[in-house]
Amino acid sequence: MSKTKSQILIVDDEPDILEVLELTMGRMNLETRTAANIEEARHLLNKYQFNLCLTDMRLPDGNGIELVRHIQENHPYLPVAVITAFGNMETAVAALKAGAFDFVSKPLDLNDLRNIVRSALRVGPPTVAKASVNNDEATSITAKKMLGASPAIEKVRIMIERLSRGQAPVYIAGESGTGKELAARLIHELGPRADKPFVPVNCGAIPESLMESEFFGHKKGSFTGAVTDKDGLFKAADGGTLFLDEVGDLPLSMQVKLLRAIQEKCVRPVGFQSEIKVDVRILSATHKNLHDLVGQGKFRQDLYYRLNVIELIIPPLRERIEDIPVLAEALCRKLCDNMGMKPPRLTLEAAQLLQHYAFAGNVRELENILERALTMCNGTEISAPDLQLQAAESVASEQTVMGGKESLDDYLERVERATIEKALAQTQQNKTAAAKLLGISFRALRYKLEKLGIE
Repeated sequence: MSKTKSQILIVDDEPDILEVLELTMGRMNLETRTAANIEEARHLLNKYQFNLCLTDMRLPDGNGIELVRHIQENHPYLPVAVITAFGNMETAVAALKAGAFDFVSKPLDLNDLRNIVRSALRVGPPTVAKASVNNDEATSITAKKMLGASPAIEKVRIMIERLSRGQAPVYIAGESGTGKELAARLIHELGPRADKPFVPVNCGAIPESLMESEFFGHKKGSFTGAVTDKDGLFKAADGGTLFLDEVGDLPLSMQVKLLRAIQEKCVRPVGFQSEIKVDVRILSATHKNLHDLVGQGKFRQDLYYRLNVIELIIPPLRERIEDIPVLAEALCRKLCDNMGMKPPRLTLEAAQLLQHYAFAGNVRELENILERALTMCNGTEISAPDLQLQAAESVASEQTVMGGKESLDDYLERVERATIEKALAQTQQNKTAAAKLLGISFRALRYKLEKLGIE
C-alpha cells in the first residue's frame, strides 16, 4: 500500500511565488492546494485536512497574522509557516508571537524552506485520536520530569507542551535553581527537533576573548592556539536546539554577533571567508532581569526582542510550597541511588519545616539541604534537626547583609566537608568507622569523598 502524501496549503496571490512553492513541494513528494486570499484559505481549511500551511504575510483581504490566529483558534494542531518580506524581522516576530511555527524571508531560500517544511511535517496535524495520545504522552513526560501538582507548575507544563510544537525563540525567566534548563530540555524533547542535538551553554562561563570561536568555530591557524579547525556551538546544535543559559552575561560586542547569527541563520567561523548555514532553535535564560539590563544599556534592545519572542516564567519554590514534599521525596531517591543507600523516610515535622522555609536557591538549594541531611540522619528517616535549616537560614541572612560573599551552595558544601573530616579525624581515617559514625553506608561516604575531593 502506498503511503498517503502530506497535504500542504499554500496561500499567496503572486503567481510566480505560487509556481515556485508548488514546484518545490512537488519535488518533496508533497501534494498542494492553493488559495489567493484568507477567505479561500478558510474554505479549504474547513473542507480538507492539511499537514502544513504556507502563507504570505501580505494578502488581498488581510495579512498572514490574521490567518495564523484563525488557524490557532480553529485548527490548533496545524503548523503555519509565514513568508515575510526581506529584512522585515518585526513582522516575522509578530507572526511567531501569534503562533506561527516558523518563517522564511523573500527572496526565498529553498534550502531554508525545505528544512522548515520537514520540521513542520514532523509535528502534525494528527487525527483527533492521535492528538489525544500525543497530548497524553507530552503530559506524562512533563509530569515525570517537572514534578508537582500546584497550579503554578501545571501552568508551566501546559506552556512547555505548547511551545514544543513551534520554532519560535523562547526566553525562560526565573530565579537561580528553579529548573530553567530542565524546561528548555523538555521543550526540545517534546518537539520536532528531539532527534537532533540539545546544546546547553553557560554564557557567563566563557572568557570574552574566546566567545566568537566558541560560538561560531575557527579555522586552524586563525589565532594563537588554534591548532585545528573547530566547529562552534551553533554548528554543534545544527538541526537541534541551542540553549543560551545566563545570556544576560554576554558582553555587548558578542551580542551584536549573536543577533546577526540568529537573524541570518548563518555563522562565519573565525578565519573563514565564507559563511555557513545553520538551522538552530534558540532558547535562552538568565536569573537576571533582561528588561532592566536593556534600560541600563547593558543588553541590546534588538537582541532582547529577538530572544524574547515568547516568555516562559518558572515560578520560585516559595510560590509552589505544596510541591515541596513530592520534590523532596524524588530528590532523596535520586541522591540515595547515587550513594547506594535505601531512601529514608521524611518525617512529618521535617516536611512541614521544609514547607515553611524560604528557599533562596529554590530546587537546587532543596537538593543541597537534603544531601546534607542524608549525611546527618540515622539512615531510616530524616528528622527536622537533620535538615539544619536554622544554620542555612542564618548564613543566607548573613550573605544578604554582607553582599553575598559566599554562595549558599558553597556554604552547604563547607558544612558537609567539615562534618566528614571531623568524623574521619575521630576514627583515625578509618572510612568504614567514619561511615558508621555518620550513620551512612560506606558506599555513600565514598561517593561524598569523591564529590568533595577528600583523600
